[in-house]
Amino acid sequence: MTLEGKKILYLIGPGFEELEFYVPLMRFQEEGAQVVIAGEKAGKAFFGKHGPCMEGKADISFAEVNPADYNAVIIPGGWAPDKIRRDDNVKKLVRDMYNAGKIVGMICHAGLVGISAGIVKGHTATGSTGIKDDLINAGATWRDEAAFRSGNIVWGRVVPDIPYFCRELIKALKE
Repeated sequence: MTLEGKKILYLIGPGFEELEFYVPLMRFQEEGAQVVIAGEKAGKAFFGKHGPCMEGKADISFAEVNPADYNAVIIPGGWAPDKIRRDDNVKKLVRDMYNAGKIVGMICHAGLVGISAGIVKGHTATGSTGIKDDLINAGATWRDEAAFRSGNIVWGRVVPDIPYFCRELIKALKE
């Protein structure tokens, strides 16, 4: 239970990548962390990008989040990052957590949220190759690697890299 006492915020939206959402979430719970899921509206359920086989439900709304209450924010990939990055509350909470030195975890397409929040410039980054140009144009340096940490951002590439992403996140949260 190496993450006991840690509180982790998870962002969810329509078309989230199910494995990138549930696998790290379960690892955090397994390590004793408290996980809170934020979406556009508390109680709202969302289907993942692979359809109605799995859904995720928001515990609180993006607007209700107090970044000071959390040790980290995790953003799974899928189609959701492109949707939720349009929400001013999402951009502000991610930026506030980043500026407070808290861990920001982004995998696959989640870097789109980091771009919109204005936090990727000057960082080494990875993710789906579909957002490689976006990250570079936002001032990041691209690295094609499974997972790593750049400052207080933990990056993950894609679904097969989830174990590496989880290890980097847990290591960062233990510090």
